[in-house]
Amino acid sequence: MSSDPGATSAPSASPRPASPRPAPPPLRRQQAEALAALDEAWRAGRRAAWVVLPPGGGKTRVGVEAALRLRRRTVVLGPNTAIQGQWIAQCGGLGLSASDDRSLSQPATVLTYQALAVFDPDAGDDAPAEPEEGEDPEQARGPQHLDRLHPNARALVDTLAAAGPLTLVLDECHHLLEVWGELLGEVLGLLPDVVVVALTATPPEALSADEADLVARLFGPIVYSATIPSFVRDGHLAPFRELVRFTDPTTDEAAYVSGEARRFAELRSDLMAPGFATTGFLAWLDGRFVRRQTEAGTKAVPWSRLERDRPDLTAAVLRAHTAGLLGLPEGARVREEHRAPLDAEDWVELIEDYVVGCLTPSADPTDVAALEAIRRAVPSVGYRVTKRGLARTTSPVDRVVARSAAKGTAAVGIVDAEWGVRGDGLRALVLCDFERASAQVPARLVGVLEPEEGSARGVLRRLVADPTTVALDPVLVSGRSVACSARTAPRLVAWLRTQDPGLELADPPAVDGAQEADLLVDLEGRWSPRRWVPLLTRWFEEGQGRVLVGTRALLGEGWDARGINVLVDLTTATTPVAVTQTRGRALRTDPRDPDKVAHTWTVVCVADGHPLGDADYRRLVRKHRGFFAVTDDGLITDGVAHVHPELSPYAPPTGPDRERINVEMTHSAADHARTRALWQVGAPYDDVPVVEVRVRAARPLGADLRVGAVTVAGAGARRGVADAVVLRPRRDGTAAVSLRSGRWRSLRSWLSGGDDLAAAADRATALESLACAVADALSAGQAVPRGADAVRVAPTRDGQYRVWLDGVPEEASAVFSDALDEVVSPLFAPRYVVPRYVIEVPDDPRERRRLAWRRLWRRRIPVTVVWHAVPSVLGVNKERAALFGAAWNRWVSPGEPLYTGSPEGAGVLAAQRGDDPFAVTTAVRTEWR
Repeated sequence: MSSDPGATSAPSASPRPASPRPAPPPLRRQQAEALAALDEAWRAGRRAAWVVLPPGGGKTRVGVEAALRLRRRTVVLGPNTAIQGQWIAQCGGLGLSASDDRSLSQPATVLTYQALAVFDPDAGDDAPAEPEEGEDPEQARGPQHLDRLHPNARALVDTLAAAGPLTLVLDECHHLLEVWGELLGEVLGLLPDVVVVALTATPPEALSADEADLVARLFGPIVYSATIPSFVRDGHLAPFRELVRFTDPTTDEAAYVSGEARRFAELRSDLMAPGFATTGFLAWLDGRFVRRQTEAGTKAVPWSRLERDRPDLTAAVLRAHTAGLLGLPEGARVREEHRAPLDAEDWVELIEDYVVGCLTPSADPTDVAALEAIRRAVPSVGYRVTKRGLARTTSPVDRVVARSAAKGTAAVGIVDAEWGVRGDGLRALVLCDFERASAQVPARLVGVLEPEEGSARGVLRRLVADPTTVALDPVLVSGRSVACSARTAPRLVAWLRTQDPGLELADPPAVDGAQEADLLVDLEGRWSPRRWVPLLTRWFEEGQGRVLVGTRALLGEGWDARGINVLVDLTTATTPVAVTQTRGRALRTDPRDPDKVAHTWTVVCVADGHPLGDADYRRLVRKHRGFFAVTDDGLITDGVAHVHPELSPYAPPTGPDRERINVEMTHSAADHARTRALWQVGAPYDDVPVVEVRVRAARPLGADLRVGAVTVAGAGARRGVADAVVLRPRRDGTAAVSLRSGRWRSLRSWLSGGDDLAAAADRATALESLACAVADALSAGQAVPRGADAVRVAPTRDGQYRVWLDGVPEEASAVFSDALDEVVSPLFAPRYVVPRYVIEVPDDPRERRRLAWRRLWRRRIPVTVVWHAVPSVLGVNKERAALFGAAWNRWVSPGEPLYTGSPEGAGVLAAQRGDDPFAVTTAVRTEWR
């Protein structure tokens, strides 16, 4: 193989474009940068390279341009025929002749991955069947090897091997990580001279360890990556909002869920009852995790190691602690996620530990009966008891909330509301997991769920039955069929025949007006998705019909319809790949609508009262984890809070709050101008993620005068706040006061409750003092590149404060955020603690002045000492703790770090363990800038 792809690809080495290349539109900045990065990779001798661009970011253009520059015969592989057709069209538009002929007779050949991964059913029982058109590739998992390929697929491999110098473009190459990566590795080994261009929208941080290893072997490191927000800011993707519509189960569904909830509630009650087993449930957990009982001569495993080895179990234990069921394990630290109520997964973790460690090994009849009671109850939360513990199974409750009839009704309501705002400009896509139910409803759900609920056909039926949305001419498009209402069918068939005269379609059945309201018609004829997808895309974009209902496997990835401005997400897929691809459908800019604003609605059913009733909400949380979108404050953050600031990643809002959020979401969806303004299209950006701490305090974060060896106002002093008074703590619980010369005016201002006092009492100032101390200490310890000068504090509209370290890499901002989170959170088990001395001052200005004069006259002021954790990253030894102490003295308070392993430190920790110095709640979030 040649070491330089460009050098080996002389004009005579492969066919050239058959026609003069038309003048293409200008490359976007990110496309040009991606191509430059590929050129550099080839010059460096690489044979494969990986480029990450978001949906709508122009990956196809990059792939075609890369193929033209390499001047080799090109083969493109994509996940489905819709994408295949788009590649052929774009190749032709850029002057590269392309076809789907497997003989590779054209300069470019575009095929689907299924064309290569077709396995001989006689090759072995473990050979996966060929994925059907539109089928989710995850269903085709299985071991794959060249010797088990179907003869047609093997012939294609042989043709590739004989083609000479070859460029292989892999579109949406994340599919290789899921299905065909091993096969691709074997195929590449047979190609004597191949250059691989891998294109995907999957961010690298979304990869598992195994996937990252496969990527490294197949493609090497990523050569270029760009984010969705950067394309929106540059005007290459449409400004968008992420919205949610909450719904409750229907009456029949709620009655079923309530019955299942009673079963599990009875189990929880039994678990707490005396005599349930020889060792009680809570007694077992207390011994295992709180008192940490061990066998004689053995040492308890440190909590930090337990958290590393069993993160889900230890999180459940800490949520049980915040629920008042267990004490706090030694060495544990309660974080934001532990303040949420126990959910079904938590109960399963705790019960499994009890089953495996306590009940299963016992032959006592009481324990056997207890195990049987658990065995009968846990299916209600989607698990079954096995010899090794609890194994996940299909939960009927999860199935009810995922496929609730109320979600289809909500989808109709969203389309109706969006039509009221957008009018004839509405282009809505309702995306489902499947076209129709593949199996009968389980016997226990007969009468609860209709067979079609949750399917694309079920949603289409509701849209057609609604007197408002039927006028939008909704059409179902899947990998298997096209369907619409009897009212729409004649017009659609006539339109299709004018667009493609050679199309052989059957006449739609004749129906009377009374039947049109609820009758669905399948369009029958000699056509396939390769033909009907572009035609119906044109029908949709021209506004002939304003709603498409589709499946995620066909239209949820790679499909290019620029007009979509509303996406209603009814899918259950939560992987980063699925989320990025699904949301990418609506983000393309539309030349017909230069002011396009896109909305992605996620419909979520919440069944209160059952521990698995929030399963749909947890899917919403996973969909937004790591996905950046704009908030109502104009920030671009990841996580579900960018949908609405009250949404927590750990529990759904209450029923009344859900209703209120629904109303607010509808109002937000009506204000397109505000969404565009929030995105600040055209404004500069750094395209970097920054980790920050969100702090919400129940009381002020500092006193009126902050105790300090240098300054009263702490960090406020660098903004000009006066430092008239210096306080030094005494052992008797008071502080000596001294005045700096020439500062009497500032002191009088404080005594009178003036502006300096107001500035000093500001919550953000106190928080900034703490943040500056943390930043300077981390900088001194070389854990972050910048110190207090990089600290930023800003309020949010909902009463929180955002704190971050500006101008540092994401890893450094994460270190800072985690350290500050420890400092402001309750004490649990730090190695070192540090004191902060606080003056308690009345809120009433008159009482404040009277008390201030009295304290000043005595030159002693009563103070309270509050202890804070030295962050773990700085508490590893005495020297690093001293760095934090020095920064603390400068910005916050006098006092030296105290080792909690000493008698005095142990006493402090025992007395104040769990105390919250500020009564704050904190959350760590990532913001894009």
